[in-house]
Amino acid sequence: MSTPEPTRPAPPDSAARPRPVHVPVLLDRVTGLLGPACAGEGAVLVDATLGLAGHALALLDAHPGLRLVGLDRDPQARAEAAARIAAAGHADRATLVPAVFDELPDVLDRLGLAEVQAVLFDLGVSSLQLDRPERGFSYAGDGPLDMRMDPEAPRSAADVVNTYSAAELARVLRVYGEERFASRIAAAIVRERARAPFTHTERLAHLVRDAIPAATRRTGGHPAKRTFQALRIEVNDELGALQRALPAALDALAVGGRVAVITFHSLEDRIVKQTLAAGATDRTPPELPVRLPEYGPVLRLLTRGGEAPSEAEVAANPRAASARVRAAERTRRAA
Repeated sequence: MSTPEPTRPAPPDSAARPRPVHVPVLLDRVTGLLGPACAGEGAVLVDATLGLAGHALALLDAHPGLRLVGLDRDPQARAEAAARIAAAGHADRATLVPAVFDELPDVLDRLGLAEVQAVLFDLGVSSLQLDRPERGFSYAGDGPLDMRMDPEAPRSAADVVNTYSAAELARVLRVYGEERFASRIAAAIVRERARAPFTHTERLAHLVRDAIPAATRRTGGHPAKRTFQALRIEVNDELGALQRALPAALDALAVGGRVAVITFHSLEDRIVKQTLAAGATDRTPPELPVRLPEYGPVLRLLTRGGEAPSEAEVAANPRAASARVRAAERTRRAA
């Protein structure tokens, strides 16, 4: 896929509406993990999921020689990030690109970057998307049943809900939402959409609540949480993009470069764990008496498992509760 021309952040517009409050998750830990790789003059940080640029801004503030390449498919997020970066005085060190993170190799090629020093993935839905009902990501209020991170993408959540068979819907809810009652919910959706297609989030959230046994509704948060997560992942191909993007990001890292990945559910975390573990494993054939350098690890793990936020951070920002971060450093080029 060809990548549109990158843009520089525009100067802040004093007439623009106030920027929403944004609390980056695991900010201190992420900046600590990536900081050593960002400290050199001319180091390049790729924020593959730029969002509102909270982590990127902290790293730009801390490292005056750092350059940022920020990727985001959401035009609203890019515009907001650009305003924040410009307001902080870093516009001349940032290049923002309209792209999905699995387009990373194309983006770097277009920018003439053979390697980079740091890559950050902050996965899941951003605060900007979640807090705007018109984007259709939230079950907490009513809005169009959309959920597209790229508003120009061809398939919305309404398309999935109104056209997938009961079996396909159940698969999406079971696999991507880890929903125990996937078949019940899917059957209820198919029955209800025969009466009228689903167009708004509130109607779907109510249906999911009614489809789940009453005893189950009393625990575990909002009954529609898992269904909305599953639909969002399906609409945006989030897991497929991650499986393509993370190996590409590791390939782009310079020796000594670092990657950090923040996940918010077990499906994402499993992909990250397996990918980083594979890079940190010696692959010398077991029948050989000595280890061969060309089969040695190319990564060094920097975290012990998926590290969670502190109790204090979760108390201040409840959305951080499910976050986990894993990180690694490239130790050598692959043979």
